[in-house]
Amino acid sequence: MAKNKQLRSARRAEAAAGKAQIVATAKFPTRFGRFTIYGIKGSGPADEAVAIQHGRLRRGKPVLVRIHSQCLTGDVFGSQRCDCRAQLEFSLRRIAKAPSGVVLYLAQEGRGIGLINKLRAYELQDRGLDTVEANRQLGFAADSRDYDFAAAALKALGANSVRLLSNNPEKVSQLEKNGVRVVERVPCQPPASKHSRAYLQTKKKKMGHLLRSV
Repeated sequence: MAKNKQLRSARRAEAAAGKAQIVATAKFPTRFGRFTIYGIKGSGPADEAVAIQHGRLRRGKPVLVRIHSQCLTGDVFGSQRCDCRAQLEFSLRRIAKAPSGVVLYLAQEGRGIGLINKLRAYELQDRGLDTVEANRQLGFAADSRDYDFAAAALKALGANSVRLLSNNPEKVSQLEKNGVRVVERVPCQPPASKHSRAYLQTKKKKMGHLLRSV
């Protein structure tokens, strides 16, 4: 836990030391619609993100935004242990229908503990622990992510005021602390699978996620 706090403090210091910068831009057609893809970097070695933007962001208009943490097992392989891919696709569909919007994709695998540790947590869950208990058994917080760099990346895109597609109140509070105004929290809850239901119930009960009955 102490190492976890030190890492988060270091990330905050890096984010405070410099602003996010757009370093690459390209057209990005997808099965959800036409987007523009951006590569964004900050001053710290871990400060990298990809943004997928639909439409033009207009100054003073709240932007529909999804901040999505990388999930290789869900996003790429279609795992049903979590709802990550379902949330990502739900968000892309909503944003493609909106006048403008952004999916900000962050390299924060396993709620910030990394891919291999996430697989170790899966192993513990197979033995009967829930997702929070498994992370703590490995010496991590229930959620090790922070959104300081995410806020800087949104500002670099011109998204200073957002409608946030999220069930996580911590994202809202962290964005607000970092100068991004959240005018509305938009629920992001696609249908649960029979495999992800217990995981979602744990997020609701132990992590305070704002979920309807699952």
